[in-house]
Amino acid sequence: MKLALSTQEIATSDFSLIDHLPENPLAFIRAGGGIVGFGEVVKLTSKAGANRFADLAGQWQTLVANSEIHDDLKLPGTGLVAFGAFAFSDLSEAESVLIVPRVILGERDGRVWLTTVSVVGENAPDVADFWSKPGVYFENPAVELIAGEVTPNDFKHLVRAANAGIASGDFEKAVVARDLIAKAPTYFDLRTVLKRMADAYPTCWIYSVDGLFGASPELLVRVSHGQVSARVLAGTAGRGTDPQVDQAISTALAASEKNTAEHAFAVNSLVKALTPFCKNVDADEKPFSLALPNLWHLASDVHGVLNENSSVLDLAAALHPTAAVAGTPTKAALSFIQEFEETDRGRYAGPVGWIGADGDGEWAIALRGAQLAEGNIRAFAGCGIVAGSDELAELAETDLKFRPIREALS
Repeated sequence: MKLALSTQEIATSDFSLIDHLPENPLAFIRAGGGIVGFGEVVKLTSKAGANRFADLAGQWQTLVANSEIHDDLKLPGTGLVAFGAFAFSDLSEAESVLIVPRVILGERDGRVWLTTVSVVGENAPDVADFWSKPGVYFENPAVELIAGEVTPNDFKHLVRAANAGIASGDFEKAVVARDLIAKAPTYFDLRTVLKRMADAYPTCWIYSVDGLFGASPELLVRVSHGQVSARVLAGTAGRGTDPQVDQAISTALAASEKNTAEHAFAVNSLVKALTPFCKNVDADEKPFSLALPNLWHLASDVHGVLNENSSVLDLAAALHPTAAVAGTPTKAALSFIQEFEETDRGRYAGPVGWIGADGDGEWAIALRGAQLAEGNIRAFAGCGIVAGSDELAELAETDLKFRPIREALS
């Protein structure tokens, strides 16, 4: 298949990207900027297990080589772009995808653009002023999420089993998760859910790809003109309602031996994974406390300079799964998860984002969200278990992490 596409800048004011979503949106938005996809020209898929990243990267390179690209803006997200989502586990039954929309609407630093994509020989989509008016989103009936395959009691058992594995020296950290499920309403407007998330969590990455949606606080990796950046979040505490109490919680989080140890595992894992692909890598010397509306996280930023002949998908493949969503050492932690969780996480905690024709792109970790499929909604939340983790405290932490999806569906 050969694609033809063209990007043009749009002169507009008071433009809000989150208000221009199609009914079945492809989206990757943060702080008002990002990209939104309408329709579908090409859907590349893979169930190749451990080779799913390489498989889709190869399919993408072939598609790019056979495309006629006209892009004078050359901003992140202009030109040929595919939205993507990957399964968490090599053993998952979930499909990994890259999707090229028919139309891409984007905004970055006040500049708005429109990209139209068509198969060579076919007419380009008609986009005359379709972007000029915000969409009309519909209110959904309240959706009640209930315990899924991993019940609260199952989760507490997971924490106890992880503590036993740590005590016996099998691994230093394991991330265990539980799920909630619900039946979607007959007519379910995903745009309303994404809009609520964007309003409530403006610093998170609002994502929607092939039914996977959410508001992730964690960037897996970004590549822009060869510059690599990533953010690690590991270590969590709930926010306080009183400013003084809230600040005390933040200070205690930064001083917590359990949380700082968990965070150090995640940072070291990220730096080690990036090093083969970068000329140099550096990370914050100390984590900082990142405030979200419902949580404090310990956070560290990592930067690097990408080697030639590598792409953002190469980095996503090398980084996934991070210690923040799997554990340390990774192989041992994944073995524990596979044996004891006894459920398929699907795309939860897998990479979600976009890649451009030049190999640049942005990928977050699919957290604080859910998968919509066949009329069902399934959400996950997990916690990093290290020596001394308490099962009731970890269970309470998952409730905090479920809050964004519960609120968006209420």
